Amino acid sequence: MRSCWPHSRRRIRDVVRVLTHLLYLHGFRSSPQSFKARWMAGWVAAHRPDLVWACPQLPPSPAAALDDIRAITAGWPAATTGVIGSSLGGFYATIFAESRACRAVLVNPAVDPARDLAAHIGRQTMFHAADASFDFRAGYVDELRAMTPPTPLAHPGNILAIVAKGDEVLDWREMAARYAHGPLKLIAGSDHGLSDFESHVPDLLRHLQL
Repeated sequence: MRSCWPHSRRRIRDVVRVLTHLLYLHGFRSSPQSFKARWMAGWVAAHRPDLVWACPQLPPSPAAALDDIRAITAGWPAATTGVIGSSLGGFYATIFAESRACRAVLVNPAVDPARDLAAHIGRQTMFHAADASFDFRAGYVDELRAMTPPTPLAHPGNILAIVAKGDEVLDWREMAARYAHGPLKLIAGSDHGLSDFESHVPDLLRHLQL
């Protein structure tokens, strides 16, 4: 049996495709300056400088955001592409992962942002730049509703959802139900921003094969 082990290891390496491209999508009113986005950018710089990394500032229009995501990732190989999305970015990441059949990690993902953000129409300030603001228009709610992925998801096994029961913004039960057919990590406490993000990074890296 021991003589077969090196061959088995080679076959395993052939099957497991190391990630070459990684996309990070921030949430509503957030930016590439969020704690999780900066943490991941630092990890990539330190451990995988060869990785193609993108963390764009997404526009408030969901349709425009998806257009930007598609433009940035045009030509990226689906088999070795991964996406991380937080909150509204998790909603976008679901759409992206489903369309590319690629791997994704979602952190407290928005399940029905059209419903939830209807109460936020109007002038909004940015979390990481108090002097920056934008208009969230009624038409953006319609854009969100039109792009909602179908249920059930086509590739649930590709998506790891990390859901905090202590989320003060979104209902963890709704998130858990939406992503129940794929790998799901339920956290007893924490919060919407997943302030203990670093402790969950090993699961993220394992799922994305980083």
